[in-house]
Amino acid sequence: MAGWVDAVVGGGGLLLLPALLVAAPGLPVATALGTNKLAAIFGTATAATTYARRTKVDWRVAAPAAGFAVLSAGVGAALAGAVPASAYRPVVLVVLVSVAVFVLLRPRMGVVAVPAKRTPVRVAVVIAVAGVGIALYDGLIGPGTGTFLVLAFTAVLGADFVHGSAMAKVVNAGTNLGALVVFGVTGHVWWLLGAGMAVCNIAGAVLGARMALRRGSGFVRVVLLVVVVALVAKLGHDQWVS
Repeated sequence: MAGWVDAVVGGGGLLLLPALLVAAPGLPVATALGTNKLAAIFGTATAATTYARRTKVDWRVAAPAAGFAVLSAGVGAALAGAVPASAYRPVVLVVLVSVAVFVLLRPRMGVVAVPAKRTPVRVAVVIAVAGVGIALYDGLIGPGTGTFLVLAFTAVLGADFVHGSAMAKVVNAGTNLGALVVFGVTGHVWWLLGAGMAVCNIAGAVLGARMALRRGSGFVRVVLLVVVVALVAKLGHDQWVS
């Protein structure tokens, strides 16, 4: 399921990471993040390949952003041990609510591409935001990265949701790689569990990417809103009820 969600609109980590923390009480946050990255990199790479084969990827944006993302996510991962298990929920909640409001108030955003927005300044901004800011967040905390990347490419660059998701998967593969290397070197990866999760993540990623390509940007927008609302409810429950 996480692979499917991540391939369509991003945010698979918001399913995988809480599941890891619940299934293995006492598991260090850094180890949960590292294990999540092992599973996620196979899913994002699979989704990126599927998108690249079936639609046009703007490599002049995606490639440099992915390059910066490897380094930035690695820096974030090196700092991840300082983040307690409860710290990521309020941050992600605030951002997700903002995303939901933003998308609801702009019903045409991402449904149809707006090529006029693709100016040199906006390209530079989105490369910095995706390749540095969001990538640093991915290494440090992680959940919701794919969703934030999709929103960056649609809101800033004027891409439709399908092409935004395609670029997001390329950059997300870079963030996962950078973070995984650091987590692996520091011993924060549960390799056997992560490998099993990776197999399932690949299957979900193939199904999700193909469905997004077949059904188009309107479908991706609906999934985005459903996923964001469901995750806000879940994280809110964990924060204030559990």
